[in-house]
Amino acid sequence: MLIKNCNIIFLDKIEKGSVLIENGKIKEINPTTEVSNEIIDGEGLYLSPGFIDVHIHGAAGYDTMDGTYEAINEISKAIVKHGTTAFTPTTMTVSIDAIRQSMKVIKEAKENGTDGAIVLGAHLEGPFISPNAIGAQNPKFLISPTIENYDAMVGEANDAVVSITIAPEVPGAKELIKYLSAKGIVCSMGHTKATYAEAMEGIKCGCCHSTHLFNAMTPFAHREPGVVGAIFDSEITTETISDGIHISYPSLRIAYNQKTTDKVLLVTDAMMACSMPDGMYSLGGQDVVVSDGAARLTTGSLAGSVLTLDKAIRNVYKNVGYPLYEVVKMATFNGARHCKVETKKGLIKEGFDADLVLFDENINVKKVIVSGKVVHSEK
Repeated sequence: MLIKNCNIIFLDKIEKGSVLIENGKIKEINPTTEVSNEIIDGEGLYLSPGFIDVHIHGAAGYDTMDGTYEAINEISKAIVKHGTTAFTPTTMTVSIDAIRQSMKVIKEAKENGTDGAIVLGAHLEGPFISPNAIGAQNPKFLISPTIENYDAMVGEANDAVVSITIAPEVPGAKELIKYLSAKGIVCSMGHTKATYAEAMEGIKCGCCHSTHLFNAMTPFAHREPGVVGAIFDSEITTETISDGIHISYPSLRIAYNQKTTDKVLLVTDAMMACSMPDGMYSLGGQDVVVSDGAARLTTGSLAGSVLTLDKAIRNVYKNVGYPLYEVVKMATFNGARHCKVETKKGLIKEGFDADLVLFDENINVKKVIVSGKVVHSEK
């Protein structure tokens, strides 16, 4: 397959060119001969690496916590239409048995493949979080952060865990952070009421990421910098739900300026109502009302989002003022690095997996390619 006449989004620039794909890989950029059995005319569209979502609960009426392969597969099919070519299905604070069942099917989807976006592994959001920063999680299912509880929760799917959200101030958390980070699992501070000092201690123990910046964490203040201050005052990465609802655009700009676009990932935190009409849904067994693009518990707390990564890129590009290639990096390469697949995904580079998205100047997705195959094409 040859994709020609497109504007290729590289890590630090955008250049007109063509890309030759063979056997699911990018074989050559700007090949000298245009010999291919399939030629796609990019018609001046942007060609981007596939988007990678490291924090997503559901879409199309399905939830990771449904605990079925079908649910993971249907989520993968829904989000690939929006340019997401790889993701980490995200669990909730629910029972140990329910998490273990979801981990089983996430591992199955990772190993056997899906019909849409590729499953890179799981993100466990809880249950080792603070009852005082619960967000849309269920406080009934909070348990102590111990190795025994962790092992019971992941069962035989330990090798499918990419990351875990944990509150560093909860008793036992620091020990578990040390244990998990030594195993190569990304420990992320989130749903936390930690002080600045407690957050910095968590970072020393191995926390290298933070979950949905600003949301469900202690804010920055002039005498107590809080978790937000610790994130800004360290080298850890973070993520933003850039839907214009969870965080204002000026706050996003301040955060990106402080952390740089090398250290921030765009995520959706999408729940089952993503790509569905407004109405009543659920998240982690709790009722969620979706109205005017916002998902909220009946108490009014935000309950994930209905965001897609193409919209997140559009929102940041149109409202924050960064070059397109820098915004795209936050949705592609940074996620690949987070999932430790940056040697094969997240860039348009020879030898890399051919996970690609063609979109126009308004970030409207026109074509999506996963492992060298067209899986979505706008009619």
